[in-house]
Amino acid sequence: MTADPGLIPIGGERRIPSDRLQDLIDLLRQDDYSVVGPTVDQEAIVYDEVTSVDQLPRGWTDEQGPGTYRLARREDDALFGYVVGPHSWKKYLFPPLSTLSAADRTEQGWEMRRVEEAPPKYAFLGVRACELAAIAVQDRVFAGGPYVDPIYSGRRQSAFLIAVNCTQAASTCFCTSMRTGPRCCTGFDLALTELPGEFVIEVGSDRGGTLLARLTTDACSARTLAAAEAARQQAVDQITRRMDTTDIRNVLLTQLEHPRWQETGERCLSCTNCTMVCPTCFCSTVEEVADLKTEHVERQRRWDSCFNPEFSYVHGGLVRNDIRSRYRQWLTHKLASWQDQFGTSGCVGCGRCITWCPVGIDLTEEVAALREKPACP
Repeated sequence: MTADPGLIPIGGERRIPSDRLQDLIDLLRQDDYSVVGPTVDQEAIVYDEVTSVDQLPRGWTDEQGPGTYRLARREDDALFGYVVGPHSWKKYLFPPLSTLSAADRTEQGWEMRRVEEAPPKYAFLGVRACELAAIAVQDRVFAGGPYVDPIYSGRRQSAFLIAVNCTQAASTCFCTSMRTGPRCCTGFDLALTELPGEFVIEVGSDRGGTLLARLTTDACSARTLAAAEAARQQAVDQITRRMDTTDIRNVLLTQLEHPRWQETGERCLSCTNCTMVCPTCFCSTVEEVADLKTEHVERQRRWDSCFNPEFSYVHGGLVRNDIRSRYRQWLTHKLASWQDQFGTSGCVGCGRCITWCPVGIDLTEEVAALREKPACP
């Protein structure tokens, strides 16, 4: 056993009994982290601050399909026996509402200032492989170019990521097509694999290795490691949804007048659900908000969506004034022009947009349809 301070090397694996997971949460809180993890609320598994393992979704799972999401009881007491819910870690790194600057009326006139706050120190517990990939995508968007977003980068630098390998998949998952999961391979500090009564913990960074060395852990037997690998393989075997990504950029951008866009536009509600639950979408807008006395004004950034008609408002008119064009903009940006901007796809295969679309539009089906040549009139 090990409990002495030190460093467990990257790639090292240890085990702890399930009833000792509270020690990990306690240690993070001692280090002034706000631990955010999965919990059950409003009949869904969402992310919120947790201080106890009793707040985790013990014994709960989720059943998902196009346009459907239901919680169901498991036959065991697994703490992470679900897939993904409507929340993503995006809301903690790229908040839905942020104050960028403020101005106050003074006797000398308006005094403007940047609003700078110390970033919160989060420890994310339960990050899935597709979500690690999504965070990496947003790292490129907000911190990978010449213009770095200070709000995102501050929160990201202080975040501690505890991943959880999937041991089951939903019918909407297609991370294997996007090469983002279900195994957590990179981008984490620690990664857990849940087994009956225990966890295997893998070290992904020096910071993670230092923290794990402060816990009382046990060596992993060959049998335990084999069981962990078999549990992770279960998720791979359960994934049946596929997306053919071969030359997908050119396929989409050469099919801009395909009749499928109109067919899907007639189904789509332009409700923005897909962009709100997506862990990578980053559209936002900026507005000035004044108090009732008009003596204090704040410049606020809030989430927006390319499905909102006014999002494309330019010089007195809308660029995309029908749902067909807005859906086409979302899908082609997500899977095609995103590659031109950031060198990667904007989709990680988490399936949230399929599950939370009220009419069950499935982007994997849309891509397959767009690959087919339209029938002659």
